[in-house]
Amino acid sequence: MSTVLVTQSSMPKFEEYVDEIRDIWESRWLTNMGIKHQQLQTELKRYLGVSNIDLLTNGHMAIELSLQALGIAKGEVITTPFTFASTTHAIVRNGMEPVFCDIDPITFTMDVSKIEELITDKTVAILPVHVYGNICNIEEIQRLANKYNLKVIYDAAHTFGEIYNGKGIGTYGDVSCFSFHATKVFNSIEGGAVCFNDLDFGKAMYQLKNFGIKNEEVIDGVGANAKMNEFCAAMGLCNLRHVDNEIEKRRKVVERYREQLEGVDGIQLNPVQKGVKSNYAYFPVVFDEKIFGSSRNEVKEALAKEGIGARKYFYPLTNSFDCFKGRYNVYETPVALHVSKRVLTLPLYADLELAEVDKICEIVRQCRSKTIMGI
Repeated sequence: MSTVLVTQSSMPKFEEYVDEIRDIWESRWLTNMGIKHQQLQTELKRYLGVSNIDLLTNGHMAIELSLQALGIAKGEVITTPFTFASTTHAIVRNGMEPVFCDIDPITFTMDVSKIEELITDKTVAILPVHVYGNICNIEEIQRLANKYNLKVIYDAAHTFGEIYNGKGIGTYGDVSCFSFHATKVFNSIEGGAVCFNDLDFGKAMYQLKNFGIKNEEVIDGVGANAKMNEFCAAMGLCNLRHVDNEIEKRRKVVERYREQLEGVDGIQLNPVQKGVKSNYAYFPVVFDEKIFGSSRNEVKEALAKEGIGARKYFYPLTNSFDCFKGRYNVYETPVALHVSKRVLTLPLYADLELAEVDKICEIVRQCRSKTIMGI
């Protein structure tokens, strides 16, 4: 039985990558912001349409160090539990307190109508997450941030290359953090980036990702090691050449899913947002068992029997993690809890055959048909 994974990394041809890394062998410059690092930084700045960008070893360190570089590494940060572990852990690892805001039931992003009631005199920032390529309510988040003098750090891991109202998504907030993990629309094997406007932030970030080193003889801060190496940067350079074509292939996959699943009773598909140029990062489906007849878990099992991987993404909520047992009340974010128990992301990647999409959709529909027929 063939296996269809929930995702598959986009990669250049082997020969292209070998050619890209050839001069690394010649220079022996493997890390510490070498030529490939500098080239990728320049190319990404252009592609994303941002004023400033810095590259890091991964998206997690982008968030964790951004909180420090902004000079707010204490206090409360309003965020969402409907996200990957990294978002919450970056806050906690800084000794800060995450305050969880519920999500919008349509876009799965932070419910902006619930933010203001969570703001206290200890609040220092808002850390919203663009989910599945869905853009947060940027205007309202910024209005509240301005009103209460709060920093805004976007977890933009799902939105590489997206454009909102004519501007690159990385231009919004004080900082936007990207992940270039192997599973993302654009990858550098492992990697991440911060996009920003404030040059003082940029200087602080550069030091923090490089052990706090100011120059050869002065280390006036305590930093980490979060530098992207040359081999990852080389992979990024290769993949960036093809990313628009990869996104176009993903678009065709998403459209095929929509053709076959839109209008099926008991399932909710990802919205198409106005003003957003999508990157088609994920294809989540929310199953209403009472109407659809089968649960999310039953659909997942039916797909697995046919060698098809699907993911409960995001599940569990970060405010219900075992490592935080007794610390947070998951029932304070009821919409997020509801969605987390019903959402399933179906396979989506550039080289996914449309025939496989048809097969996946048929299995999903069969889960409903069997229920209707009483099987």
